[in-house]
Amino acid sequence: MADNDAGKLAQVQAAGTPIPEAWIRTELARHPQRPYPMDFIEALFTDFSEIHGDRAFGDDPAMTCGMAYFHGEPVLVIANLKGRTLKERVIRKFGSPQPEGYRKALRAMQIAEKFGRPIFTFLDLAGAYPGIEAEERGQGEAIARNLLEMSRLRVPTIATITGEGGSGGALALAVADRVLMLENAIYSVISPEACASIMWKDASKKQQAAAALKYTAIDVKRLGCVDDVLPEPAGGTQNDPAAAMELLDKKLTYHLASIQSLPIEELLEQRYQKFRNIAQFYTTA
Repeated sequence: MADNDAGKLAQVQAAGTPIPEAWIRTELARHPQRPYPMDFIEALFTDFSEIHGDRAFGDDPAMTCGMAYFHGEPVLVIANLKGRTLKERVIRKFGSPQPEGYRKALRAMQIAEKFGRPIFTFLDLAGAYPGIEAEERGQGEAIARNLLEMSRLRVPTIATITGEGGSGGALALAVADRVLMLENAIYSVISPEACASIMWKDASKKQQAAAALKYTAIDVKRLGCVDDVLPEPAGGTQNDPAAAMELLDKKLTYHLASIQSLPIEELLEQRYQKFRNIAQFYTTA
């Protein structure tokens, strides 16, 4: 936890109203100055050439994907886009993709598979866009299709959760051989506000929900939902983006090399077993 956030937590606890550590990390994951997925792409990859459209409906401004180079090797990169200004965020639905966004990403992944290029995805989204028009165009089917197709892509895949990883909207880009997560990121089936509204009919109990959901990087690592947790600079990634980028670059290089060394059939089997065994519990006498 960041020093300033730890101090804030201590002050509030002294006043008799403790804030769960999970909520402190949630606020860091949502920090307005935290680097977004496209910031990581621009720092770590070169010659990014964007791919547009899903060839069925349109081009979702909340999703970007394109070919690029990673240390001289041709790869595909995919990320959701939030935008910094209010105007950008409205256009991009605050980073929540619509069905055409997921279909565009899948189209790009199939192109990468055809040419044998590794795939990197970067996630920072509260969930898929929940609007009526998205449901009319098959939001659930688009997400389910991505889950199915990503599970059997015949190229190495690495997903990185840089901020929020929300529900199936995030999972649709994270069925990967390696799933990485920044220390102050969160990965959950539902937002704490929505969880509190369902469980207690009171969204103000979001902090209580955050603690109960067990969605911090350490929690989901214990469940086997992510493979590696990356430490962040003091105070959060927004305080030293360059240091965070450098560490992520090293981790991506390491994990890519480790999975590229595997025969493709072994890689597919490991991916299958990885997701089959996530969050299994066993009772003992």
